Amino acid sequence: MARDIFLTGNPRTFDDDELIVSKTDLKGRITYANDVFLRLAGMSEKQCLGEPHSLIRHPDMPRCVFKLLWDTLASGKEVFAYIVNRAVNGDHYWVYAHVTPSFDDAGEIIGYHSNRRAPDMVIVNEHIIPLYKTLCEEEKRHGNRKEGLAASFQKVLDTLSGLGLEYDEFICTLGQSNRRGYR
Repeated sequence: MARDIFLTGNPRTFDDDELIVSKTDLKGRITYANDVFLRLAGMSEKQCLGEPHSLIRHPDMPRCVFKLLWDTLASGKEVFAYIVNRAVNGDHYWVYAHVTPSFDDAGEIIGYHSNRRAPDMVIVNEHIIPLYKTLCEEEKRHGNRKEGLAASFQKVLDTLSGLGLEYDEFICTLGQSNRRGYR
Protein backbone atom coordinates (compact mmCIF):
# COMPACT_ATOMS: atom_id res chain seq x y z
CA MET A 1 0.00 0.00 0.00
CA ALA A 2 1.42 3.36 -0.96
CA ARG A 3 2.37 5.74 1.85
CA ASP A 4 0.54 8.60 0.13
CA ILE A 5 -2.86 6.88 0.15
CA PHE A 6 -5.85 9.15 0.41
CA LEU A 7 -7.26 9.29 3.93
CA THR A 8 -11.04 9.47 4.07
CA GLY A 9 -11.40 10.35 7.75
CA ASN A 10 -14.11 7.69 7.91
CA PRO A 11 -13.86 5.29 10.84
CA ARG A 12 -14.44 1.57 10.52
CA THR A 13 -15.62 -0.38 13.53
CA PHE A 14 -15.96 -3.98 14.56
CA ASP A 15 -18.02 -5.69 17.22
CA ASP A 16 -16.82 -6.15 20.80
CA ASP A 17 -17.04 -9.92 20.36
CA GLU A 18 -14.84 -9.90 17.22
CA LEU A 19 -11.12 -10.43 17.33
CA ILE A 20 -8.61 -9.35 14.69
CA VAL A 21 -5.82 -11.91 14.44
CA SER A 22 -2.62 -11.83 12.43
CA LYS A 23 0.75 -13.50 12.54
CA THR A 24 4.05 -12.35 11.09
CA ASP A 25 7.51 -13.70 10.57
CA LEU A 26 10.57 -12.11 12.18
CA LYS A 27 10.70 -9.41 9.49
CA GLY A 28 7.08 -8.40 10.13
CA ARG A 29 5.69 -10.00 6.95
CA ILE A 30 2.14 -11.29 7.32
CA THR A 31 1.90 -15.09 7.44
CA TYR A 32 -1.72 -15.27 8.62
CA ALA A 33 -4.69 -12.91 8.73
CA ASN A 34 -8.19 -13.83 9.86
CA ASP A 35 -11.40 -12.76 8.14
CA VAL A 36 -11.93 -9.80 10.51
CA PHE A 37 -8.46 -8.44 9.64
CA LEU A 38 -9.16 -8.85 5.93
CA ARG A 39 -12.58 -7.19 6.18
CA LEU A 40 -11.36 -4.15 8.13
CA ALA A 41 -8.24 -3.70 6.01
CA GLY A 42 -10.31 -4.13 2.85
CA MET A 43 -7.97 -6.75 1.43
CA SER A 44 -8.03 -10.33 0.28
CA GLU A 45 -5.77 -12.94 1.81
CA LYS A 46 -3.78 -13.02 -1.43
CA GLN A 47 -3.19 -9.25 -1.23
CA CYS A 48 -1.73 -9.32 2.29
CA LEU A 49 0.11 -12.62 2.83
CA GLY A 50 3.84 -12.07 2.54
CA GLU A 51 3.44 -8.30 2.73
CA PRO A 52 4.84 -6.20 5.59
CA HIS A 53 2.34 -5.64 8.40
CA SER A 54 3.12 -1.94 8.03
CA LEU A 55 0.93 -1.96 4.94
CA ILE A 56 -1.97 -1.01 7.24
CA ARG A 57 0.02 1.65 9.11
CA HIS A 58 -1.82 4.93 9.46
CA PRO A 59 0.28 8.11 9.17
CA ASP A 60 -1.16 9.41 12.48
CA MET A 61 0.51 6.51 14.30
CA PRO A 62 3.73 7.68 16.00
CA ARG A 63 6.81 5.72 14.98
CA CYS A 64 8.07 5.78 18.58
CA VAL A 65 5.14 3.60 19.69
CA PHE A 66 6.23 0.98 17.17
CA LYS A 67 9.81 1.26 18.44
CA LEU A 68 8.57 0.62 21.95
CA LEU A 69 6.49 -2.30 20.68
CA TRP A 70 9.36 -3.90 18.73
CA ASP A 71 11.87 -3.35 21.56
CA THR A 72 9.49 -5.09 23.98
CA LEU A 73 8.88 -8.01 21.61
CA ALA A 74 12.59 -8.42 20.89
CA SER A 75 13.14 -8.88 24.63
CA GLY A 76 10.69 -11.80 24.54
CA LYS A 77 7.87 -9.99 26.32
CA GLU A 78 4.28 -9.33 25.32
CA VAL A 79 3.01 -5.82 24.74
CA PHE A 80 -0.36 -4.05 24.71
CA ALA A 81 -0.91 -0.91 22.62
CA TYR A 82 -3.59 1.29 21.13
CA ILE A 83 -3.08 1.48 17.39
CA VAL A 84 -4.83 3.25 14.54
CA ASN A 85 -4.69 1.37 11.24
CA ARG A 86 -5.83 2.30 7.77
CA ALA A 87 -7.81 0.33 5.26
CA VAL A 88 -6.95 0.13 1.57
CA ASN A 89 -9.58 2.77 0.73
CA GLY A 90 -8.19 5.26 3.31
CA ASP A 91 -10.68 4.58 6.12
CA HIS A 92 -9.21 4.08 9.59
CA TYR A 93 -9.91 1.82 12.55
CA TRP A 94 -8.65 1.82 16.12
CA VAL A 95 -7.60 -1.35 17.93
CA TYR A 96 -6.42 -2.40 21.35
CA ALA A 97 -3.61 -4.78 20.42
CA HIS A 98 -2.01 -7.59 22.37
CA VAL A 99 1.15 -8.68 20.59
CA THR A 100 3.27 -11.63 21.66
CA PRO A 101 6.41 -13.27 20.34
CA SER A 102 6.02 -16.84 19.08
CA PHE A 103 8.73 -19.26 20.19
CA ASP A 104 10.08 -22.52 18.80
CA ASP A 105 10.87 -25.57 20.96
CA ALA A 106 14.33 -24.17 21.73
CA GLY A 107 12.86 -20.91 23.08
CA GLU A 108 13.91 -18.81 20.08
CA ILE A 109 11.55 -16.16 18.72
CA ILE A 110 10.26 -17.29 15.31
CA GLY A 111 7.52 -14.74 14.70
CA TYR A 112 4.80 -12.65 16.26
CA HIS A 113 1.11 -13.11 17.00
CA SER A 114 -1.29 -10.21 17.42
CA ASN A 115 -4.86 -10.21 18.72
CA ARG A 116 -6.77 -6.96 18.51
CA ARG A 117 -10.03 -6.02 20.17
CA ALA A 118 -12.27 -3.02 19.74
CA PRO A 119 -10.88 -0.34 22.06
CA ASP A 120 -12.73 1.83 24.52
CA MET A 121 -13.18 4.93 22.35
CA VAL A 122 -13.40 7.19 25.42
CA ILE A 123 -9.81 6.18 26.25
CA VAL A 124 -8.78 6.63 22.61
CA ASN A 125 -10.37 10.08 22.33
CA GLU A 126 -9.37 11.43 25.75
CA HIS A 127 -5.87 9.97 26.13
CA ILE A 128 -4.45 8.26 23.06
CA ILE A 129 -5.29 10.69 20.26
CA PRO A 130 -3.88 13.73 22.13
CA LEU A 131 -0.75 11.79 23.11
CA TYR A 132 -0.18 10.44 19.59
CA LYS A 133 -0.74 13.88 18.07
CA THR A 134 1.95 15.32 20.37
CA LEU A 135 4.35 12.48 19.52
CA CYS A 136 3.78 12.83 15.76
CA GLU A 137 4.34 16.58 16.00
CA GLU A 138 7.62 15.92 17.82
CA GLU A 139 8.70 13.47 15.12
CA LYS A 140 7.95 15.99 12.36
CA ARG A 141 9.71 18.84 14.18
CA HIS A 142 13.16 17.41 13.52
CA GLY A 143 15.44 17.56 10.50
CA ASN A 144 15.29 13.87 9.73
CA ARG A 145 13.26 10.79 10.59
CA LYS A 146 15.94 9.29 12.82
CA GLU A 147 16.21 12.41 14.98
CA GLY A 148 12.42 12.71 15.10
CA LEU A 149 12.06 9.11 16.24
CA ALA A 150 14.71 9.55 18.94
CA ALA A 151 13.08 12.75 20.22
CA SER A 152 9.56 11.34 20.34
CA PHE A 153 10.79 8.13 21.96
CA GLN A 154 12.54 10.21 24.63
CA LYS A 155 9.31 12.17 25.11
CA VAL A 156 7.47 8.89 25.81
CA LEU A 157 10.16 7.80 28.27
CA ASP A 158 10.10 11.17 30.03
CA THR A 159 6.30 11.10 30.27
CA LEU A 160 6.34 7.59 31.75
CA SER A 161 9.15 8.50 34.14
CA GLY A 162 7.22 11.55 35.31
CA LEU A 163 4.23 9.32 36.03
CA GLY A 164 6.35 6.69 37.75
CA LEU A 165 5.00 4.05 35.38
CA GLU A 166 6.33 1.51 32.92
CA TYR A 167 4.68 1.51 29.48
CA ASP A 168 2.53 -1.56 30.16
CA GLU A 169 1.34 -0.07 33.48
CA PHE A 170 0.46 3.18 31.71
CA ILE A 171 -1.63 1.36 29.08
CA CYS A 172 -3.40 -0.76 31.70
CA THR A 173 -4.27 2.23 33.90
CA LEU A 174 -5.74 4.41 31.16
CA GLY A 175 -9.25 3.25 32.04
CA GLN A 176 -8.91 4.67 35.53
CA SER A 177 -9.74 8.24 36.45
CA ASN A 178 -7.35 11.05 35.61
CA ARG A 179 -6.04 11.26 39.18
CA ARG A 180 -2.48 10.80 37.92
CA GLY A 181 -2.77 13.69 35.47
CA TYR A 182 -1.82 11.91 32.25
CA ARG A 183 -4.58 13.30 30.17
